[in-house]
Amino acid sequence: MDASVWIVNVIVLAAVLGTDLGRRKVGTARLLRPMIAAAVIVPMYVKHPATGGTGLVLELAGAAAGVLLGLCAAVLLKVRRDVATGTVYTQAGVAYAALWTTVIGARLTFSYGANHWYTDQLGRWMYENQVTVDALTDTLIVMAIAMMLGRTGALAVKRGGTGTGGRTRAVAA
Repeated sequence: MDASVWIVNVIVLAAVLGTDLGRRKVGTARLLRPMIAAAVIVPMYVKHPATGGTGLVLELAGAAAGVLLGLCAAVLLKVRRDVATGTVYTQAGVAYAALWTTVIGARLTFSYGANHWYTDQLGRWMYENQVTVDALTDTLIVMAIAMMLGRTGALAVKRGGTGTGGRTRAVAA
């Protein structure tokens, strides 16, 4: 695994925790930033996406896992509308930060282990299943981006559901 996995994961963790922890306003820019980040990161770091075989299956599974983890994170992100101003806010705390830190920590631990703890076993598995290093690296990057986008998509839906009749509660300032 190369440094791109580390760079992308650290950027995603810093961006998500920096914009979500505590009480934060949900505006258009907050919803667009992750999409812009993905548009920059993916072409920059995903150089040779797999187009078939086990590599493609692995990359698609990584994307699906990322979206599901992003949706799990969104469950921990409370969304409220301020009655007085109509502004939508999120509230994220320790559980939210712990989920993101654990998932990204697990990806980084896997990357480290691939280079230091189980290099031979992973190499043998990759050879037997015809998975390239690029496909494995891309899987980890795509998973990180998909988690961020899954959370953002759920946040956009929750934001839209904060009007009358929506499930999200309105709270007084």
